[in-house]
Amino acid sequence: MRLVLAMVALLLAAPVQAQDTLPPAPYAYRQLDDPALEAKAQALMLTLRCLKCQSQSIADSDAPMAGDMRSQVRQRIAAGEDPEAIRAWLVERYGDYVSYAPRVTALTWPLFAVPAALLALAALLLRKRFGGKANA
Repeated sequence: MRLVLAMVALLLAAPVQAQDTLPPAPYAYRQLDDPALEAKAQALMLTLRCLKCQSQSIADSDAPMAGDMRSQVRQRIAAGEDPEAIRAWLVERYGDYVSYAPRVTALTWPLFAVPAALLALAALLLRKRFGGKANA
């Protein structure tokens, strides 16, 4: 009976043994030593979306992918790269969705034009609807 209980305990402990034990990337959780560089990195990280969470910035997300992205941002900032160049690299790598400030391109212009066109149409319809009664 003790042998059976020991075997069950070992089987229940197996998932704990299988957890990821890789060390974190060097800049993923450690801030940069220079406060000015860390402030630059933090400002950029707040404008980048976590692709796993989709509603959080990489600065706020606990997802491993966000940790990797923070690591990349910090490494590139520490190497002297411009934040906009880092953003461009991440957009090239992950697509426009990674940035909270999307660029206007041939692919994204409808996202900016359609709401403006709908507002103009609504204003025109409201003007016809309520403008005609004021004159009558």
